[in-house]
Amino acid sequence: MAERDSCTWSGGVAFFPCTSYPMKTVVQKTMATSRRLLVVCAFWAMGVAAGEEKAPVHAIDFDKGRKFWSFQPVEKKDLPLRSGDWAVNRIDHFVYDRMREEGLRPSPAANRRALIRRLSYDLTGLPPSPDEVEDFLSDQESGAYLRLVDRLLASPHHGERWGRVWLDLARYTDVRERWIVTHGHPYLYRDWVVRSLNDDMPYDQFVKRQLATDLMEETGVEDIPALGFLGISPVYHKELLLAPEVIRMIVAEEWEERVDTVGRAFLGLTISCARCHDHKFDPIDSRDYYALAGVFASIRRSDRTSLPEERANAADRVRKEVEKLVKEAKGLRDAKSPPEDLDEQVNRIEDRISHLRNSAPDYEHLVPAVVESSIHVVAKEGFGTKLDYRPGIPRDLHLQVGGDPASHGPLVKRRFLRVLSPGEPRVFTEGSGRLELANCLFREGASLSARVIVNRVWLQHFGRGIVTTPGDFGIQGARPSHPDLLDDLAARFIEKGWSLKWLHREIVTSATYMQGSGYHPEMSLRDPDNRWLWRMNRRRLEVEAWRDAMLAVSGQLDLEIGGAPENLSNAGNHRRTIYGKIDRRDLEPVLQIN
Repeated sequence: MAERDSCTWSGGVAFFPCTSYPMKTVVQKTMATSRRLLVVCAFWAMGVAAGEEKAPVHAIDFDKGRKFWSFQPVEKKDLPLRSGDWAVNRIDHFVYDRMREEGLRPSPAANRRALIRRLSYDLTGLPPSPDEVEDFLSDQESGAYLRLVDRLLASPHHGERWGRVWLDLARYTDVRERWIVTHGHPYLYRDWVVRSLNDDMPYDQFVKRQLATDLMEETGVEDIPALGFLGISPVYHKELLLAPEVIRMIVAEEWEERVDTVGRAFLGLTISCARCHDHKFDPIDSRDYYALAGVFASIRRSDRTSLPEERANAADRVRKEVEKLVKEAKGLRDAKSPPEDLDEQVNRIEDRISHLRNSAPDYEHLVPAVVESSIHVVAKEGFGTKLDYRPGIPRDLHLQVGGDPASHGPLVKRRFLRVLSPGEPRVFTEGSGRLELANCLFREGASLSARVIVNRVWLQHFGRGIVTTPGDFGIQGARPSHPDLLDDLAARFIEKGWSLKWLHREIVTSATYMQGSGYHPEMSLRDPDNRWLWRMNRRRLEVEAWRDAMLAVSGQLDLEIGGAPENLSNAGNHRRTIYGKIDRRDLEPVLQIN
């Protein structure tokens, strides 16, 4: 529940700061969680009495909210004057200036052996081979380091390393909920992500296609797997024998998950906190939340093809034949009087199934995606509930008072966030509004979107973000350690066409990145956390890179790119870890190593 963000939980007890909730509302909200909890209201700050029916309501001042640092337009900054001869690119000027203010000095550059190892892991997730190390050590020509950077960025394994980072944001899974009937293969989305990052697809296009590629004129069926970002969203079980009120709450939880993922991943904002009430800290009100929730209430999860129509039809014919054979084999096994040659008949059927699958290269062409179709929860005649899907018909949502679908407030038109809009937000009128939302992320929200992804990339390279709360750029989030650096880098990232490979290259070719990680007592006393980047942070390998490195140095690593997932617990699985089967409800033990 979104409400958990604004209360304290301890030992099954919920402590609510009731400065904004009457007692009646607190009890209703707690009951809505379907848990038996003792609610203890912490009446503080304004001394609200237990019998009070109303609490003060504070309207959000959006004009004031727009003045917050993360909602300001990004722009290239003037370079600080004092940088000496240390700076290699613009990043270093900002870092050096901050160091000097703190009485620090940069560390000497790392040696070549350390640099190639650092670069290889950061850009491909793999260790350099002995031959690659020797070639780099022996290359005394000018520009050797830049050539190494370009070679690693051009490697097909670059997309695998950074695809893993993105898939974590997309809450990727290969295993869907058992109550879903689906023929879609999530790994096609994973492979699309890897391929797009290798091709250096501009970040704005990369995101837009994941939200609305089917609504974009310039994209084709080959990009349909991008919709896996929405297609693999969690689907909660809906027992349709229950009352509509219960099912509406479950459906509302799904909308909240979509809004929360989009808000945190792309904008670094906790928008879902505004489901039950106006956001306690950020300039986001409940109307903003339901304006975005309406977009996700207007789409439905559905398997879609990633092939041209003719090839898709051919593959479907094979799939239907396989399904028929599977039923035939099951019928033989379940028969009350099975034939004497049961095993022989079943083996023949399974051989036929295997032949059909192997002879059809397009057999697995369906991907979990979404289509334009709004959902309505209605009561069935008598008792129970049914889900009424209305293809091609979007819907706006009523504001749900206290997050309760049974308590309707005013109707809210689908639109973008008010705080990121220069005036009154434009209403979404094109279908569900997915494409309009995607365009808003890189029009009205361009500055914030750029800051968020630049910070995420910086975090991966340095082990610490310029903003240490990468999913929260709001008032409760951390302030940037180098605000001018973040804005300058984000502004130039936009200027360079949202090129992620440009961003990687700019970071890893800086003197800041090339520093050694040696310990210096004097500097450590002044800056023990290395907030001001006077040396390179020492970082542990993520479990994926660790496992891949073990396979690589033993000569067993299979570098085939793409394809169906395999269990990581299988001792014969020598593929890169990104191709291991992911079940977000039951994570493989190896992935839990930290």
